Amino acid sequence: MELGPKTRIDDLLTRYPFMLEFFVDRSPKFKLLQNRFSRRTLGRIATMNQVASIGGLDLGELLDDIAREIREQTGEEVAVAGGNGEVEALAPQEREARQEVLKSIIKDLHDGEDMAVVKQRFLELIRDIDASEIAAMEQALIEEGMPEAEVKRLCDVHVEVFKESLEEQPPPETPPGHPVNTFMLENRATEEITREIRGIIDEARAATDRDGYLAGRRDDLARLVEKLAEIDLHYLRKENQLFPILEGYHVEGPSQVMWALHDDARNALRTAREELSEGRVADAVNTVDYAVQTIVDMIYKEEHILYPMALETLTEEDWLKVRRGEEEIGYSWVGPSGDWPAGAEAAPGGGEAAGAPEELSLTVGHLTPVQMDLILLHLPIELSFVDENDEVCYYTGLEHKIFPRSPGVIGRRVQNCHPRSSLDKVQRILDQFRSGEKDEAEFWIEAKGGFIHIRYFAVRDAEGNYRGTLETVQEVSRIRKLSGQQRLLDWD
Repeated sequence: MELGPKTRIDDLLTRYPFMLEFFVDRSPKFKLLQNRFSRRTLGRIATMNQVASIGGLDLGELLDDIAREIREQTGEEVAVAGGNGEVEALAPQEREARQEVLKSIIKDLHDGEDMAVVKQRFLELIRDIDASEIAAMEQALIEEGMPEAEVKRLCDVHVEVFKESLEEQPPPETPPGHPVNTFMLENRATEEITREIRGIIDEARAATDRDGYLAGRRDDLARLVEKLAEIDLHYLRKENQLFPILEGYHVEGPSQVMWALHDDARNALRTAREELSEGRVADAVNTVDYAVQTIVDMIYKEEHILYPMALETLTEEDWLKVRRGEEEIGYSWVGPSGDWPAGAEAAPGGGEAAGAPEELSLTVGHLTPVQMDLILLHLPIELSFVDENDEVCYYTGLEHKIFPRSPGVIGRRVQNCHPRSSLDKVQRILDQFRSGEKDEAEFWIEAKGGFIHIRYFAVRDAEGNYRGTLETVQEVSRIRKLSGQQRLLDWD
């Protein structure tokens, strides 16, 4: 056998199976060759050149050691061919193999490998990458057991590694009024606000009397932080309108990681507002600086990873669904700049549903679907219902909701409607309702200037079978203040 830079690792291991142990002993990075899937994908196309780069080994020394091992094990002489030492890039069409390489690169970062070394290996092995490959890599890492929090931590790092390649891709272009166009308009508005905030922060750090400068700019900073907090609507539209449709295509990794980063930004802005209101301006500056960096980094991830990948994945009908639900949540600073698509029908609503029965027979009495909908809309509480399969079936379609929701959540698994930080609590409620251990759960929180009472009820049929979970949400500040009695009509 002639051994050289272009020899495939799978050819070598097929002919000399004992060499698998040789590679694993050389570097823990080669343990992936013990995985049958990796052998079928990466192993079939990876050359000795690429294998040496993955293991951080000198190619010439590796080839000589392989030849020596084969000779000692079999007595066979192996000729080592020369080569120019240039590393071949994996063929773009070999996406599965590329994924294995990408994951190995990120796992090296996870294990503390130097950024410059990892970045060079990426440039040698892959050279180009698109948004969908990064999305698939994030999802695969989560599915293989890397904690989501760690994937989130590595998100900034792997974007830095792949940055040069990502920036070679043209920015997404969509017509005015398209959801991506609106998201990007909001990003430009975000950048204007963050530039103002950073101007104050930079001037404060350069000021001789930093405390005096900050005291004089406290109100300006508070105003800008309050304005920047409106980015919540931008994030809510992503979470409630875009992410559910991506999940329908089994693209969940990016949404999980981004949602966690959204919450980081939200929490930092909330903390900054508290610090400013308490006069702790110096503390607030550090908190705001972190929030701004998180938000600016998110713009990069959106425009170089999320939006290109979504445009590649979603159909025009999918984007119409995203567009139709945007109004219920609202926009951050700017709205759609055009009518897209021209002449599109409004979202269905109002009037009788086509083919619906004239009346619904209920346990007691009967109502038309319109009457039923009107009654639900006029209740002093907000309702949502999740069926026995954990899919969201209904929420009260009020114009002003305590917790924003949009039509994109209908049909979505409820587990994907909550940030991962609260998923354990959600799952525990569902599991205990389903098993019959519990029938009710309740919480109360202070939020949005009010006192919110949240209750969950297990819904069971006449035979006691679990049919879903009902959530009720009510602002009860006024109710809590009631005392005594009022038995007469008091409209005056």
